[in-house]
Parts: sequence; C-alpha cells; structure tokens
Amino acid sequence: MFGGLTKDLGIDLGTANTLVYVKGKGIVVREPSVVALRTDTKSIEAVGDAAKKMIGRTPGNIRAIRPMKDGVIADFDTTSTMIKYFIRQAQKQRMLFQRHPNVMVCVPSGITAVEKRAVEDATRQAGARDAFTIEEPFAAAIGADLPVWEPTGSMVVDIGGGTTEVAVISLGGIVTSRSIRVAGDEMDEAISQYIKRTYNLMIGERTAEHIKMEIGSALLMDPAIRFEIRGRDLVTGLPKTMSITSEEITEALTDTVNSIVDAVKVTLEKCPPELSADIMDRGIVLTGGGGLLRNLDKLLMRETGMPVIVAENALDCVAIGTGRALENIHLFKTKSGPTSKSRR
Repeated sequence: MFGGLTKDLGIDLGTANTLVYVKGKGIVVREPSVVALRTDTKSIEAVGDAAKKMIGRTPGNIRAIRPMKDGVIADFDTTSTMIKYFIRQAQKQRMLFQRHPNVMVCVPSGITAVEKRAVEDATRQAGARDAFTIEEPFAAAIGADLPVWEPTGSMVVDIGGGTTEVAVISLGGIVTSRSIRVAGDEMDEAISQYIKRTYNLMIGERTAEHIKMEIGSALLMDPAIRFEIRGRDLVTGLPKTMSITSEEITEALTDTVNSIVDAVKVTLEKCPPELSADIMDRGIVLTGGGGLLRNLDKLLMRETGMPVIVAENALDCVAIGTGRALENIHLFKTKSGPTSKSRR
C-alpha cells in the first residue's frame, strides 16, 4: 500500500491556464495562470480562478499578474508559489507519509536551456521530488492520440495562450518544429487595439477574450454576427456600450492568424518528403484553445492543401499528453528522451 502513496503529476504550465494531470486519475486541476499579489506586504492574496476574477478590478495595493509570459517564466518566485498551489490542489486527499511527487512539466519547443532550467528549478522549489520537461507539441501529439512512437509522420499545431507550436513528429522525436510567440493572447490584444483604434473605446483583456470566443473567426462568417460590448470611451472617459460585427473581428485577427499560417507553411517546407506524404494521408491536427478559433481549420486547409482536423479534446491535449508521458518517465531522465532534431 505504501508503495502507491505517491501520485506523479503532469503539469501543463500555460501562459493563460494551468492544468494538472494526476497519474491514474486524469485532469484534476484546471485554473488560470494568475496570481494576485499585495504590493505593500509582497504576500500572495489569491491564485488561479480567484485571482483571475480580480484582473482589472483590484485596489491600488493588490496587483493581479500572470507570472508566465509567452510560455516561459517571467517572474520566478511567483511562478514557484503558483506551482506549489496547483500541486497542493492536485493532492487534496494527501495521505500521511506521502512522498513528494515526480512532476513532468511541458515547455515550448523554442525554449532556451536557461528558460528550461528555470521551469525545472521552480517546480522543485514548489515541492517536486524531481522535475522533468516535455516539449509542448510532443505532449499535444500524445494527448491527441497520434502515433508518436511509430516511424510515421504526424503534424501537430498547438495554439496556446502565449505560443504557437508547430511540429512534425516521428519515432518518438520532433523532426522539425517552429515555435512562435503569437497565440491566443496576441489575438486578444489585436481585438483590443482594433476597438481602441476604430471606436476610441478601451476594453479590458477579459472582454477581448470574450469577444474572440463569441464572434472571433479566421474567415468571414455568413451571415455576420453582431455583438454588444462595454468599455470606457477615451474621449469622454465615461462607460459606453456599443455593437460590433464578426466581420470586424475577423479583420482585427488577420495579422495574427496569418503569422500562424506562415509558421505551418515554413514547417511543412522543411519536412522530409516521406513524412510529408504521411501528413497528407493523416492530416494536420489542431490543439490548444487557439485551435478552436472558428474556421481556422478551413483557412489552414485552403492555404496548405492538406486535411486539417481539430483534436477532440483540444484544450486538454497537452495536459493529457504530459500525464501519459509519466508512463515513460525513464525516457525523460536521460538525453535519449524525445528531443528536437532540427528547428529554425
């Protein structure tokens, strides 16, 4: 009985959300990667859902921040505190004498050695017995049930909050990949700036995200949808309500979406011919919250000429894959684990 007391954890430490997978249980924690800090005492006021509700609504002495930026640690101590909170949440039914868990954390494929070490150090500081990293697109491919260990090409496009990861995977390794710091957050910012520029209306990041989810689309929708938004008029300084259309949001998202399409094209250009043939048969798989943007699959299909499928559990693929990788944790303890063989 005592041998099974430790439940190893897989953590999808995202810019926007953190998911924790417990071995044998599945995903048990799903909360925003937000921490509310007291600026006067430097103490933590709230983490996760409670902290996200405070964004844009805090008094002067409390600041709601996202300690992860573009998929990497922007604030080490706060990230460590946040990971500790999520590990505790995942182990609520802790038994007496339970050992610290091994923790597998996913990282962007374009991460530097220093950034990767920072993630491992923050995880150990948060209470992990040992910390391992797995590259995000590899985890997404495992979570999307792609045959990553077989000698066949699989292509995954994982669009998270801070980064878009495009990778071709074969035989347990990343053959070629592209990581760009353009993803869901950039889409929100593009919507916010468009409304500010066009209507002199200032909206918060939560409102921009809500607009993206309700009427955002990579292609023009027919018929167009109207949507009511609220913000602060920059001319009068007073609250204002107005109506916008889905066509305007598609226009606002054009540059961001084109950056993602270009990253997919560049990765396909560098893909060996044999694997390209496999991808043509199997299709490109979209994962991550950004992959759920309306008509993004249709746009990618039109631009690449390849079939594009949105993964069944797009939001959870990375977390599920990170958790499943715990079964093969021995591969990640040595240099022989999944590594990128070439990237731009």
